[in-house]
Amino acid sequence: MATSAGTFDRGTFVGRVWRPEHMGPSLFVVRDGTLFDITTKAVPTMRDLLEMDDPVAHARAAAGEAVAPLAAVLEQSVEGAGELSRVHLLAPCDLQAVKACGVTFARSMIERVIEEKAAGNPALALKIRERVTAIIGDSLRDLKAGSDAAVKVKAALIEEGVWSQYLEVGIGPDAEVFTKAPVLSAVGWGASVGLHPVSRWNNPEPEIVLAVDSHGQVKGATLGNDVNLRDIEGRSALLLGKAKDNNASAAIGPFIRLFDETYSIDDVRRADLDLAIEGEDGFILKGSSTMREISRDPLDLVAQTIGRHHQYPDGFMLFMGTLFAPVEDRDVAGEGFTHKIGDRVTISNAELGALTNTVRLSTECPPWIFGIAELMRNLAGRGLL
Repeated sequence: MATSAGTFDRGTFVGRVWRPEHMGPSLFVVRDGTLFDITTKAVPTMRDLLEMDDPVAHARAAAGEAVAPLAAVLEQSVEGAGELSRVHLLAPCDLQAVKACGVTFARSMIERVIEEKAAGNPALALKIRERVTAIIGDSLRDLKAGSDAAVKVKAALIEEGVWSQYLEVGIGPDAEVFTKAPVLSAVGWGASVGLHPVSRWNNPEPEIVLAVDSHGQVKGATLGNDVNLRDIEGRSALLLGKAKDNNASAAIGPFIRLFDETYSIDDVRRADLDLAIEGEDGFILKGSSTMREISRDPLDLVAQTIGRHHQYPDGFMLFMGTLFAPVEDRDVAGEGFTHKIGDRVTISNAELGALTNTVRLSTECPPWIFGIAELMRNLAGRGLL
């Protein structure tokens, strides 16, 4: 499923686009299938827009400059993502921290246990999956994390010898919250997503990503691909940084849909996501994930991320985890799915559009060179600071 201009006729959609004439990014709002630049000295960044009491009113009222039809920008974003001489979409966030919650769904939680028990070896996964599933089954599906019932399940699993640190954060009182990517390093629609060259067992993770301001208020939502290296993290949870944070390993977009009269946190709670992987070898994999099965409420995940214990003065983007854990064999029987270079990954939702990226090695994706200092110099040079 490809993103089309018609997807965004209803709702308030904002994002960031690279403008070659400025050699830098601009904010935009989608109106009637066209991107309108709404960057001003008062609101030069997405961070500033989301910090406003009413970003929806501002996005709707701003006069803006027509940049290009959305369809044309989407086409250029596929052909020229990362090329500074061409207009292309960027990740819709800028100064926000990029955070992520893991092990928030029962089925993906079981897969994390399997990765750990297999020590990152996909050849062992099938036998371990059969044993763990026989013990756990679907008994965790409706279990509320941190509840008295969860404590009893924990005791039973310890007795069976299958307790894991992943089950601890999956059904225990504390959510797993980690930093997915540095500020400004996420890639957007049409860009390549990166796999570390040492990984041999990996997959996409289709997720909804919340846009949260510095006060902990959720201002909107978008889609994300939390690229996952199963073999690296499976060897040791202490390798989470290497498994999760590499060049182009976080994709976010295409836009942020602001919460307004057409879209709210309740729409996030009941959202369904579709995933399609198309390989250059003809391989096709389709999957789905639903937020209805998440074991922690989205606002609970936000509260565990920000508060007296941790502030985010520029806000943050929060990946909320995925139900999707591919187990279909691609090449070798029993070893399940893993990416191949050139895979085209599309994550879609009827209310948020579609996020499409192509899989490359992180060493072969465009290098990340536009950081915070460069953004500040660019905005200052354009008279926006």
